[in-house]
Amino acid sequence: MKYRSRTDIVAMILESARTGATKTKIMYKAYLSYAQVMEYLRVLQENDLLTYEKGTQLYRVTEKGFKLLRISHELSDLAVTTNTKSLIKASS
Repeated sequence: MKYRSRTDIVAMILESARTGATKTKIMYKAYLSYAQVMEYLRVLQENDLLTYEKGTQLYRVTEKGFKLLRISHELSDLAVTTNTKSLIKASS
């Protein structure tokens, strides 16, 4: 697997918890160890990007988390567009 930035990992966690996810589901979808997922979940909760529902034991994305996820997708799309234009210019 290629190197992933912290931003990429956070986006993967938020994406996996969009409709509610258990800790295990987040671990598998974001390709993280237990220790890693625990640290990320703690930081994301402290920054009000994720909430934990004790009754259902699910993590859910907050409004602030959805905003970060949307911005992350926009940046990815912008990077892909920029790379595609560079490739077209280089091949011309």
